[in-house]
Amino acid sequence: MKKAIVRKVDQISVSHFYESYRGALELELLNSPLGMSRKILQPTLNRPGLALAGFFSYFAHERIQIFGAAEMSYLSSTLRGEMRAERLRWLMKEDVPCLIFSRGVEVPEDVLHHADDYSVCVFRSTLPTMKLVNKTTIILENEFAESTSVHGCMVDVRGVGVLITGKSGIGKSEIALGLVERGSSLVADDMVRIRNISGELVATSPQLSSGFIEIRGIGIINVTNLFGLKAYRRQKEVNLVINLTDGVMSDMERLGLTRQTTNILGVEIERLNLPVAPGRDMTRLVEVAALGQYLRESGYDMAGEFNKRLHNEIKMRKNLRVSSGND
Repeated sequence: MKKAIVRKVDQISVSHFYESYRGALELELLNSPLGMSRKILQPTLNRPGLALAGFFSYFAHERIQIFGAAEMSYLSSTLRGEMRAERLRWLMKEDVPCLIFSRGVEVPEDVLHHADDYSVCVFRSTLPTMKLVNKTTIILENEFAESTSVHGCMVDVRGVGVLITGKSGIGKSEIALGLVERGSSLVADDMVRIRNISGELVATSPQLSSGFIEIRGIGIINVTNLFGLKAYRRQKEVNLVINLTDGVMSDMERLGLTRQTTNILGVEIERLNLPVAPGRDMTRLVEVAALGQYLRESGYDMAGEFNKRLHNEIKMRKNLRVSSGND
């Protein structure tokens, strides 16, 4: 595989976050939108309870601030008067990206007033606090994840994510189509976007081409129209890379004892070089390779078992020759 360009995201705007995920997080803007240009600099969240209580050291001001039941209880029952105003002003002036109040609570007017003074957006979500935290964390991990694009096809073969690579015209899309016809699910054709999310490589398709395969001589095919909704999957972890080659068959590994890997975004993924030749059922071979990968990940190595049997056979015959010689 050619060296791919790695894209790194070190910030996203509050506007992008809100417009992209307001539905998923059930967000509602409660005050002025002047803070929409602020930047979210970290893919994690902060609960500002300690800051409200007066402990300002190690305050994670670059993160989205989440107000749950504990923070609301402290605001409504404990924090009052000038101290309350001072703590809220301190929180806003720390350049926090935005505030999100969970559980659909009624946000105090003074919070909105201080937020407007410092142009900080305040959102309200109807989601329970932990659900809001979990969903937002996943969203931010995806947004900040390193990514790259690979020329190839990505297919979910019976639960195994297979990335098929090879030179243009070697038959990647035809194999992907054959796999879909056999019950697999297409993730991406031609261009595969891969993200490193907490050490796991997750493949998706560009939005424009999602669910479509281009077959030379036929044109564009919508797999869900032909094979049903199960024929397409929005994303899948990459478990195996199969690189199609037009190399000489005799030069290839025959037993499968030597395993090769390829590095994608710092993660080592097992790679199999599969030669393309007339008469070979490439779709079936890719499917068998995927099933073999599933067995290896489950703890069973077919090539290893054969090698063990071979060594036992050699040892047994050697012992028989020694025994015959002694007789």
